[in-house]
Amino acid sequence: MITVRPAHDRGHADHGWLDSRHTFSFANYYDPAHMGFRQLRVINEDRVQPKGGFGTHSHQDMEIITYVLSGSLAHQDSIGNSSTIGVGEVRRMTAGTGIQHSEFNASTTDPVHFLQIWILPEQKDLAPSYEQIAFPQETQPGQWQHLAGRDRQPGIVQIHQDVNLYNAFLKPGETLTSPVAIDRHAWLQLIRGQVRLNGVPLTAGDGVAIGDEPQFTVTADSDAEILLFDLA
Repeated sequence: MITVRPAHDRGHADHGWLDSRHTFSFANYYDPAHMGFRQLRVINEDRVQPKGGFGTHSHQDMEIITYVLSGSLAHQDSIGNSSTIGVGEVRRMTAGTGIQHSEFNASTTDPVHFLQIWILPEQKDLAPSYEQIAFPQETQPGQWQHLAGRDRQPGIVQIHQDVNLYNAFLKPGETLTSPVAIDRHAWLQLIRGQVRLNGVPLTAGDGVAIGDEPQFTVTADSDAEILLFDLA
């Protein structure tokens, strides 16, 4: 079964300094039909204006992934991390027993555009932790690139849940075919471009829940960037 979550149906919040699109229920946007998918709880597409940002706030018992699309984002937290994340990097923060952090646009002139992703952890009260890696953007065109997973491996961030996260960059006409194990599910989030998934047209911002399908095929109609979540 393939179920499309159209970009234009997402929740929307405009705070001036922040423009945010919510794939699933978040903050003041509540939709009981879209509370998440499997262990995937939040996909927010955020645009933060220069000098804008999120002041110090708390999280608990959540795996938080940041994926920057343009610009750069500065981060500080209560366990001593201070860093900037930009395009071609992915960050994982385990909130666990509790963590405080702030995030601000690192530029005084240009907006930052990023995805904030929350994944429910497989157990509560983990020790708070932080990890950030750079990934190659053009060295593996037309292939899934492993960004995050439960098993610690070189070149990926570790998620404390049975989830694997991949991205891919496709050129027009390129195709990716991926199997889906009988006991697994997938969520595909189209970041940029236009593609067809098993013939269904998708545009930037669309999400797709995939279940009870032995495989799926993505064909690019333009330059495209895709995220894929492999979920238990």
